[in-house]
Amino acid sequence: MIAHIKGIVAEKFSNSVIIDVNGVGYEVGLTSIDFDNLTLNDEVKVYTYHHIREQSEELFGFTSLAGKKIFELLISVQGIGPKAAMAILSLAPYEEVRNAIANADSGFISKASGVGKKSAERVIVDLKEKVGLPTYYGRKTETATPTAPINDEALDALMALGFNLAEATKALEGVDVDLSVEERIRAALKTRA
Repeated sequence: MIAHIKGIVAEKFSNSVIIDVNGVGYEVGLTSIDFDNLTLNDEVKVYTYHHIREQSEELFGFTSLAGKKIFELLISVQGIGPKAAMAILSLAPYEEVRNAIANADSGFISKASGVGKKSAERVIVDLKEKVGLPTYYGRKTETATPTAPINDEALDALMALGFNLAEATKALEGVDVDLSVEERIRAALKTRA
């Protein structure tokens, strides 16, 4: 299984890129947000999901491990395939999508291309308990627009240490977002101990 790819963005076209890794080009489908953030000739690392079907194989890429984990949760829902999951993740940064699921906001999820009201409600029912608390890094949300970064290195690091998405989010709940990444990780680990 291909877990991640690190290389140079050689080409960009319609929400996918070709990443050149030592002369071999990998075509990777991206969310529209990740696609917009990548620039030609930049060196990048994307976490990948290798989707294998009878007639084809596809790579889906994410600039953060949290994005990949949310994608994997989404495709575990009956009726949500990789394309629908990518459409959902293209609505907003990963943390906003996670928070919408945690807040049971099926209206937000149903805005994704190809995702109807019933599918959005199924996403909420199946994943609400799996994505963690409805927070933005320690702040409860009501209707305020979040200011969280697209990628949270502390969240990714906790997941790399074996936390699932819900556990990592809960561990970071009370941690000050103005601390350095290392300090946030230490504080989150102390809450778990």
